[in-house]
Amino acid sequence: MRLTILIFSCLLFASTNLLFGQSGYYEDAYRFSHVKAGGSSRIMAIGGTQWSLGGDVSNISGNPAGLGFFRSSEASISLGYSDWAVNTSYLGQNKSYNTTNFNLPNLSYVMANPKEGLGRGAFKGGAFGISLQRLANFNTEYGFFSDQIGNTSIIDFYLQDANGIRESQIESFGLTGLAYSTYQINPVIFDDNGNPINDPNTYDSFVTGFPFQDENIRQEGSSNQITFSYGANFNHKIFFGGALGIRNLSFTSIKNYNEEFPDGPLINSALTERLFINGSGINLNLGIIFKPIDYLNLGFSFQSPTWYAFNEEYEASMIANYDNYEFEQEDIVLGRVEALSDYIVGSYNLNTPLRIGGGATFFLGKNGFVSADVDFVDYSNANIKSRDFDEGPDNQEINSTYTSTLNYRFGAEYRIDKIRLRGGYAFYGDPIANSEFDRSTNQISGGIGAKLNKFSIDLALISQKNNGLYRSYQVLDSQNNNIGPVTQLENKIFTGMLTLGFSF
Repeated sequence: MRLTILIFSCLLFASTNLLFGQSGYYEDAYRFSHVKAGGSSRIMAIGGTQWSLGGDVSNISGNPAGLGFFRSSEASISLGYSDWAVNTSYLGQNKSYNTTNFNLPNLSYVMANPKEGLGRGAFKGGAFGISLQRLANFNTEYGFFSDQIGNTSIIDFYLQDANGIRESQIESFGLTGLAYSTYQINPVIFDDNGNPINDPNTYDSFVTGFPFQDENIRQEGSSNQITFSYGANFNHKIFFGGALGIRNLSFTSIKNYNEEFPDGPLINSALTERLFINGSGINLNLGIIFKPIDYLNLGFSFQSPTWYAFNEEYEASMIANYDNYEFEQEDIVLGRVEALSDYIVGSYNLNTPLRIGGGATFFLGKNGFVSADVDFVDYSNANIKSRDFDEGPDNQEINSTYTSTLNYRFGAEYRIDKIRLRGGYAFYGDPIANSEFDRSTNQISGGIGAKLNKFSIDLALISQKNNGLYRSYQVLDSQNNNIGPVTQLENKIFTGMLTLGFSF
């Protein structure tokens, strides 16, 4: 069971930061469910639009019905570069972070088997496809540093969390147990009449005042999918397709939180949390494209939930440095005190929400096309199951925190002889219910390509922007409002992609 307290949520790839949660598994439900449209450089340059556009290797994991448009086999490889910049603001103080990454976003092969000639029958052949696609990039770093005194301390959280826990049990209560072991919180051992309390369950702290605070969060990992798909052509009017996706995911988070007290007796404290998650999942994808007239395609896609099985490893350590404080309760002098949590190994299952989408493509003769997509995803339908912990609170948090989103994409391609000019826009809605803070994502893209006999080369440039909130810990006031520190984040992700294609 995870003991995470300094919880962050990020869009995963989305880079969208949410509210504080007691266990944090509900954050995984969004982090690992939120997948933006991907594919070849051609598709990414037009905003990721692909539900109704056939004949591209992106159809393997997008709308498999589009494979029915292939009349020849094709192989492609994509090379990618991403730059993730995060600007943070805490108590009016700004800090900037930057993470770069080279990757292989797409590797695809399509084996076309068209039905030649003018033979009878509606079936005109089809194509098999297999691809390896990178769905999410978790590599980023952010945090804050303040030279102003904060309004609360994480010790306030420890005190609230410890309330009602008996001293004989508190060492097993996660980070609050570590705070007890490092003397940041201590039991009240006498009642109001001066009588000793046996196994007390209330706590206070001899630490006074508020601290300077800083935190750093570094994440690594990715989500990748191998997809096997087939698309069929019927009378060059209706195209059906289906796909099986097998996902692999790894995620690492290292968080370092520090407080420095100007007046003692606690000089400073440091908390480090390490979390590693890996797992695999499976999903199904069904699609159809209908061509009522030669210059119009209408597409529909149904993507099932991804059924994940995850393993996780977690540990935390805490250090407190005192100025040789005489702790009379135990008749000791406190200097440097350290505590380490157990090394925790657990497992759980996650069912992500299903996704349905539709789109239309209008062809401008041989000069190009204009295409548009729309998706519907209800993130509140994600579900967690585990034998290692009580998943009920997290599933309740999923249901109350998240909501449905409409995501839409537009794109166009214009042809000048063998040259293709492309541009696109995508919008991914805010997944948080009843929020006044806008966490939606805006994406602008463009690119250029060339088709040279049996060889193609395509370049795409993509810029994404979204904002988020990060809460280091939770402290509740008398009205049950969280008054813990809040950091604002501005995320900017720039991606460059190059795709090389070969037809045969």
